[in-house]
Amino acid sequence: MISLQILRPACVASWRPDRCVSCLLGLIIYLGCVASFNISPMATGLRSAFSATRSSSVLGGTQRIVTFDRLLVNIGEDFNPETGTFRCRQPGAYYFSFTVGKFPKKMLSVMLVKNGMEVQAMAYDGYQNQGRKVQSQSVMISLKPMDTVYLLLQENPHYAIYSNVGPYITFSGYLVYPDSTSSVGYLNNHLSPPGLHLPGCPPPVDVYYDWRRRSTIEEPRSAFSVARTRSALGESRGRREREALTFDVEYVNIGGHFNKTSGHFTCHFPGAYYFAFTVGKHPRRAVSVKLMVGKGEVRAMVFDEDISRRREMQSQSLLLSLKRGDSVWLYSQQDDGYAVYSNQGRYTTFSGFLVYPDGESMNIDRTFP
Repeated sequence: MISLQILRPACVASWRPDRCVSCLLGLIIYLGCVASFNISPMATGLRSAFSATRSSSVLGGTQRIVTFDRLLVNIGEDFNPETGTFRCRQPGAYYFSFTVGKFPKKMLSVMLVKNGMEVQAMAYDGYQNQGRKVQSQSVMISLKPMDTVYLLLQENPHYAIYSNVGPYITFSGYLVYPDSTSSVGYLNNHLSPPGLHLPGCPPPVDVYYDWRRRSTIEEPRSAFSVARTRSALGESRGRREREALTFDVEYVNIGGHFNKTSGHFTCHFPGAYYFAFTVGKHPRRAVSVKLMVGKGEVRAMVFDEDISRRREMQSQSLLLSLKRGDSVWLYSQQDDGYAVYSNQGRYTTFSGFLVYPDGESMNIDRTFP
């Protein structure tokens, strides 16, 4: 009997029937405080994601906002497929991507629009041939509560988007980083308020929150999204120094790790990062853009050697494992036969964000034959 008492935890060994009521009352008070002070991320709206598809075509002039007939994901219920509109509840940085099909013998022009008037990015193809194809675009933007985002089709009947049960048309978005001012969502649901603990038991400790400092220890954050509003034309010249593609529009730059003047992203937090870029093809020019790491290691690229008059776009994306100090940038072929096209419609975009911090177990870059 003595040995059993020695093996018991202190809070069990000191238990007496007359303390049962106090333990129960303490537990009730504890749970009540947890419910009032530690609201779960789901309840506070810190989760928001949607993905929708459309199984039929839309002709320009019949409707402007692209609507959807199948909803795959709608965490937070922030997207309305019948109106095609996403309405923000939780402020923060959101990543949006869309793919649209080109209708035979029609041009393609679909814009991602914020609040009904701000064009964020677009997908375009001006070639009116018989063939069908798809174009994609993605961008990360900062949203406030009640901001709206949707896809807008060019109203002219010469434009259309194509889809069938395939489907060709998809639209997705999700909250990457909630606004840092909404720190209540980072509280641990199993943390008791200060000075409150069950009788006879030590107070719980949570490494992510310190009641004395009244602040949360957040995970590292790093994200950027930029665009160009003008073309970049290659020129024949003697020097062969590779120059990064630069940008003049900055949607998001959490951490300030991207320099739009130099075109370089510099890693401050080791880990796995997601990068995506879309570039416009200039009429009468080929396009060749590479995603570079460091001084010139090619990790991904887009290419189109067609030199016809039509304008279209190319997209690429991938995950990279980065170490502190690594740089990531885009390089556009600088010969005079190449160019990148963009204008105020923002054909050319570049985005990246930290998916998983601390890349010690992820820094694996292997090349297989």
